[in-house]
Amino acid sequence: MTSTTTSSGSGDDEVRQLYEQYQVVESDAERHEIALEMGKLDGRRHAEIYAALEDE
Repeated sequence: MTSTTTSSGSGDDEVRQLYEQYQVVESDAERHEIALEMGKLDGRRHAEIYAALEDE
């Protein structure tokens, strides 16, 4: 569903698109899948932040 991104701008776009999809789907199973994808994106974003802090 999503691809790995390193740019925060495109990551934000991915999260926005997933959130928009989340709003319109009707089944709980679909919402669960989208929420998992958003969590993966969020985890990658946090990993990038922590890596940058370690390099300081």
